[in-house]
Amino acid sequence: MPIDLTTDKPPFEQVRSGIVAGVRTGELIAGTRLPTVRALAAELGLAPNTVAKAYRELEQDGVVVTRGRSGTFVAEAGDSAVAAVQSAATAYARAARRAGVDADEAVRWVRAAFDADH
Repeated sequence: MPIDLTTDKPPFEQVRSGIVAGVRTGELIAGTRLPTVRALAAELGLAPNTVAKAYRELEQDGVVVTRGRSGTFVAEAGDSAVAAVQSAATAYARAARRAGVDADEAVRWVRAAFDADH
C-alpha cells in the first residue's frame, strides 16, 4: 500500500482506507495479523503515531481488533459461516507454511478436497 504524499488525503487515512480495501477485496481475511505499528510505519516511511491513528480508527469501526501484545488482527465480521471458513483458511495457510508446503501445492490440495467431497 504505497502512500502518496502529494495528495490532500492524510497519510493515516490512506493507511486506513488501504486496509479497509484489503478487507473488502478479501486480500485481508478475518484473523489476519497486521504488521505492528512500528513495522508498518517503517515499511511505509511514516511516523508510528500516523499508523497508530489509522489502527485506532479501524478498531473503532470494527474492522480490526487489538489483542494486547498479541497484535492487531482483521476482525471477524459479517456472515459467521464465511468468517469461520476464512479463519480455517488462515490456519491452513499457516500450517502449510510451517510444513514447508508452497502456496500452489496447498491450493491444489484444497481443490482436490473440494472435488472429492461433492
